[in-house]
Amino acid sequence: MALQDSYKDVLEVAKNVGAQVESREENGKLIIKGKVNHAFDRDRIWDQIKAKHPSWQNEVMVMLDVINAEPYGLYTVKSGDTLSKLAKDIYGDMKLYPKIFEANKDQLKNPDTIKVGQVLKLPPKSIAQA
Repeated sequence: MALQDSYKDVLEVAKNVGAQVESREENGKLIIKGKVNHAFDRDRIWDQIKAKHPSWQNEVMVMLDVINAEPYGLYTVKSGDTLSKLAKDIYGDMKLYPKIFEANKDQLKNPDTIKVGQVLKLPPKSIAQA
Protein backbone atom coordinates (compact mmCIF):
# COMPACT_ATOMS: atom_id res chain seq x y z
CA MET A 1 0.00 0.00 0.00
CA ALA A 2 3.01 2.32 0.15
CA LEU A 3 2.82 3.15 -3.55
CA GLN A 4 -0.96 3.65 -3.32
CA ASP A 5 -0.26 6.30 -0.69
CA SER A 6 2.60 7.88 -2.65
CA TYR A 7 0.47 8.20 -5.78
CA LYS A 8 -2.67 9.36 -4.00
CA ASP A 9 -2.38 12.71 -5.83
CA VAL A 10 -2.43 10.92 -9.20
CA LEU A 11 -5.47 8.88 -8.24
CA GLU A 12 -7.15 12.12 -7.15
CA VAL A 13 -6.46 13.70 -10.57
CA ALA A 14 -7.92 10.57 -12.20
CA LYS A 15 -11.03 10.95 -10.07
CA ASN A 16 -11.29 14.68 -10.87
CA VAL A 17 -11.16 14.10 -14.64
CA GLY A 18 -13.82 11.41 -14.38
CA ALA A 19 -11.56 8.46 -15.18
CA GLN A 20 -12.74 4.98 -14.28
CA VAL A 21 -9.59 3.40 -12.86
CA GLU A 22 -8.54 0.57 -10.65
CA SER A 23 -5.17 0.51 -8.95
CA ARG A 24 -3.21 -2.24 -7.28
CA GLU A 25 0.34 -2.93 -6.20
CA GLU A 26 2.03 -5.82 -7.91
CA ASN A 27 5.71 -6.84 -7.97
CA GLY A 28 6.84 -3.50 -6.52
CA LYS A 29 4.86 -1.39 -9.00
CA LEU A 30 1.59 0.45 -8.82
CA ILE A 31 -0.65 -0.68 -11.67
CA ILE A 32 -3.25 1.89 -12.76
CA LYS A 33 -5.70 0.53 -15.31
CA GLY A 34 -8.93 1.90 -16.68
CA LYS A 35 -10.72 4.26 -19.04
CA VAL A 36 -10.77 8.01 -19.61
CA ASN A 37 -13.23 9.99 -21.69
CA HIS A 38 -10.67 11.95 -23.73
CA ALA A 39 -6.95 11.99 -24.49
CA PHE A 40 -6.73 15.31 -22.62
CA ASP A 41 -7.85 13.51 -19.45
CA ARG A 42 -5.20 10.83 -19.94
CA ASP A 43 -2.54 13.48 -20.50
CA ARG A 44 -3.49 15.33 -17.30
CA ILE A 45 -2.98 12.11 -15.33
CA TRP A 46 0.42 11.60 -16.97
CA ASP A 47 1.35 15.24 -16.36
CA GLN A 48 0.69 14.75 -12.64
CA ILE A 49 2.77 11.57 -12.55
CA LYS A 50 5.74 13.14 -14.32
CA ALA A 51 5.60 16.44 -12.41
CA LYS A 52 5.43 15.00 -8.90
CA HIS A 53 7.08 11.58 -9.06
CA PRO A 54 10.68 11.59 -10.32
CA SER A 55 10.99 7.79 -9.96
CA TRP A 56 7.73 7.06 -11.79
CA GLN A 57 9.39 4.88 -14.43
CA ASN A 58 10.38 2.36 -11.75
CA GLU A 59 7.20 2.66 -9.69
CA VAL A 60 4.11 2.85 -11.87
CA MET A 61 2.52 1.22 -14.91
CA VAL A 62 -0.44 3.02 -16.45
CA MET A 63 -2.85 1.49 -18.95
CA LEU A 64 -5.64 3.88 -19.86
CA ASP A 65 -8.04 3.41 -22.75
CA VAL A 66 -9.42 6.59 -24.34
CA ILE A 67 -13.16 6.26 -24.99
CA ASN A 68 -13.66 9.30 -27.28
CA ALA A 69 -11.06 9.95 -29.98
CA GLU A 70 -12.57 13.35 -30.88
CA PRO A 71 -12.39 15.95 -29.57
CA TYR A 72 -9.03 15.82 -27.79
CA GLY A 73 -10.89 16.94 -24.69
CA LEU A 74 -13.40 19.25 -23.13
CA TYR A 75 -12.50 22.23 -20.99
CA THR A 76 -14.80 24.23 -18.72
CA VAL A 77 -13.85 27.91 -18.77
CA LYS A 78 -12.78 29.38 -15.42
CA SER A 79 -12.39 32.98 -14.31
CA GLY A 80 -9.27 34.52 -15.87
CA ASP A 81 -9.13 32.11 -18.81
CA THR A 82 -8.48 33.28 -22.35
CA LEU A 83 -8.10 31.22 -25.49
CA SER A 84 -4.42 32.23 -25.62
CA LYS A 85 -3.88 31.05 -22.05
CA LEU A 86 -5.59 27.73 -22.81
CA ALA A 87 -3.52 27.25 -25.96
CA LYS A 88 -0.32 27.88 -23.97
CA ASP A 89 -1.35 25.56 -21.10
CA ILE A 90 -2.64 22.74 -23.29
CA TYR A 91 -0.54 22.89 -26.46
CA GLY A 92 2.50 24.84 -25.25
CA ASP A 93 1.97 27.73 -27.69
CA MET A 94 -0.39 30.64 -27.10
CA LYS A 95 -0.45 31.40 -30.84
CA LEU A 96 -2.54 28.27 -31.38
CA TYR A 97 -5.63 29.90 -29.85
CA PRO A 98 -7.33 30.21 -33.31
CA LYS A 99 -7.51 26.40 -33.46
CA ILE A 100 -9.55 26.35 -30.24
CA PHE A 101 -11.73 29.15 -31.59
CA GLU A 102 -12.34 27.27 -34.87
CA ALA A 103 -13.34 24.11 -32.98
CA ASN A 104 -15.93 26.12 -31.04
CA LYS A 105 -17.42 28.42 -33.68
CA ASP A 106 -20.80 26.88 -32.88
CA GLN A 107 -20.77 28.74 -29.56
CA LEU A 108 -18.12 31.46 -29.92
CA LYS A 109 -18.55 34.52 -32.11
CA ASN A 110 -15.35 36.29 -31.05
CA PRO A 111 -12.08 34.70 -29.86
CA ASP A 112 -11.74 37.46 -27.25
CA THR A 113 -15.06 36.66 -25.60
CA ILE A 114 -15.38 33.45 -23.62
CA LYS A 115 -17.58 33.03 -20.57
CA VAL A 116 -17.00 31.28 -17.27
CA GLY A 117 -18.77 27.93 -17.35
CA GLN A 118 -18.64 27.46 -21.13
CA VAL A 119 -17.52 23.98 -22.13
CA LEU A 120 -15.05 24.22 -24.99
CA LYS A 121 -14.03 21.41 -27.31
CA LEU A 122 -10.26 21.03 -27.63
CA PRO A 123 -8.89 20.07 -31.04
CA PRO A 124 -6.42 17.18 -31.17
CA LYS A 125 -2.80 18.16 -30.59
CA SER A 126 -1.91 17.01 -34.11
CA ILE A 127 -4.42 19.43 -35.67
CA ALA A 128 -3.65 22.28 -33.30
CA GLN A 129 0.07 22.09 -33.98
CA ALA A 130 -0.24 21.52 -37.74
